[in-house]
Amino acid sequence: MCWVDGQPADGLSVHDRGLAYGDGLFETIKVVGGRPELLDRHLQRLELGCRRLGIPCNIDVVREQIATFSAELAEGVAKLIVSRGEGRRGYAQPNPVLPRIIMLGSPSPNYPPAYAEQGVHLFPCTTRLSEQPALAGLKHLNRLEQVLARAEWQDSAYAEGLMRDMTGRVVEGVFSNLFIVKAGELLTPSLERCGVAGVMREELLHRASQAGVKTQITDISMERLLGADEIFVCNSLYGVWPVRQFETSVWSVGPLTRKLQRLVADLSSNP
Repeated sequence: MCWVDGQPADGLSVHDRGLAYGDGLFETIKVVGGRPELLDRHLQRLELGCRRLGIPCNIDVVREQIATFSAELAEGVAKLIVSRGEGRRGYAQPNPVLPRIIMLGSPSPNYPPAYAEQGVHLFPCTTRLSEQPALAGLKHLNRLEQVLARAEWQDSAYAEGLMRDMTGRVVEGVFSNLFIVKAGELLTPSLERCGVAGVMREELLHRASQAGVKTQITDISMERLLGADEIFVCNSLYGVWPVRQFETSVWSVGPLTRKLQRLVADLSSNP
């Protein structure tokens, strides 16, 4: 399935600025039973991104379109893209800006159940995330750093890769956010310089806090990571994957990781 501005389509203008410059944002939304999961969090992030990039997007229109699209898709993944629309050659923004809303539907990824049950191994990516506070946290269309990082391994023993910033701080996975547990406290890397503020990351922080778990958003060094009691990665499609191994370090699947898995297991049953 592919829709452009609320209508079925089979193509896109070559003058779209999302194609030319990565000038836009996207959301990857899990659809279950015709319902988009975590929709409010996805739209809150999209709205924030549009404000920061200066894209005049009507979120109420987007909400209506994604609801209709998801109902037709029924099950799978809805990729929502908002670009700045068409423009002439050059970086200068068009006047007026006429944003374009693109939706792509695809089947749900078939991840092995063992990833959630037994945990995953992380690959040590050498590709570093550049620091740009103006874009930090946003899910903008330029994902070349992730493309390069994902190309670093083909071994199916690794389900995900670990990415760091230019100074070596731990930031996130290639397509996930990362948490560590130390002495019962839940910590996740600060995303003020780079990285994507995932909707599952936000949901986990919220639910953990409601459950009385102490949480902290902070810089995490490699030393701090290796000294953690538990590690897990998360995103909105698969939920929570415990991390069992990174290079020579090995962890057990810990009790707080299991608790958080249970806390978000009901997303598909609650509107």
